[in-house]
Amino acid sequence: MMLSDDEIERYARHLVLREVGGPGQQKLKGARVLVIGAGGLGAPLLLYLAAAGVGSIGVIDDDRVSLSNLQRQVIFETPDLGAGKAEVAAARLKRLNPHLVVRVHDMRLTGENAPGVLADYDVVADGSDNFVTRYAVADACFHARKPLVTGAVGTFDGTITTLRPFEAAADGNPNPTYRCLFPEAPPPGTVPTCAEAGVLGALTGTIGSLMALEVIREIVGFGEGLVGRLLLIDARAMRFETLRYGWDPDNPLNGRHTAFGETAAGS
Repeated sequence: MMLSDDEIERYARHLVLREVGGPGQQKLKGARVLVIGAGGLGAPLLLYLAAAGVGSIGVIDDDRVSLSNLQRQVIFETPDLGAGKAEVAAARLKRLNPHLVVRVHDMRLTGENAPGVLADYDVVADGSDNFVTRYAVADACFHARKPLVTGAVGTFDGTITTLRPFEAAADGNPNPTYRCLFPEAPPPGTVPTCAEAGVLGALTGTIGSLMALEVIREIVGFGEGLVGRLLLIDARAMRFETLRYGWDPDNPLNGRHTAFGETAAGS
């Protein structure tokens, strides 16, 4: 997939990177990425993917822009109040980079509609703000064999990991699933929402930008990614830590008692 003269100048700082170069930029141009949520994490994530030259980006969000969003959701502006987030985000991305194809999904992703939506994309990035959606996305990506970069943010902390549980790890076992890391969602009401507890706006920008970096790394294929590793960010102490986690043989997706687990163990 050739780059135009405009694209060569636009992505010049990528093209001189040994780890990206022309071949890597062409991979970005040919990639199709679905971003779930155009909120605090999705806003910087979308902007950096568009600026990086990801050729096709899907935006899924059924929410409307509100005044309280503007403290952290930097893809929106005051005149956008009341408008659909997915539509506004798509228009902003096209203004940033006219070489993109941007698809709008004005809906909430569920276990029922996920297979049809995911089918058109190569990589999924989840910046949703609730456990129901996170589990639905992670399960759907497992069954669709789509790499998933998933992030979450609290008041002053955040996490990122990458999931490729449909592939084998170095030890021959499957890579871990989201349910290996978080077997069950916390009971309703035990984790306060952003509206209840607050969130540091700049922190969502940090987490979203790191998610974009991980998506780009997944597409281009350089360095060591976050499969089997959970990156934890503590904004109070400005501390970054990485926690390794592994496959749970009792998990319901690719555990030993599932068809996938039996196939993996026998292969």
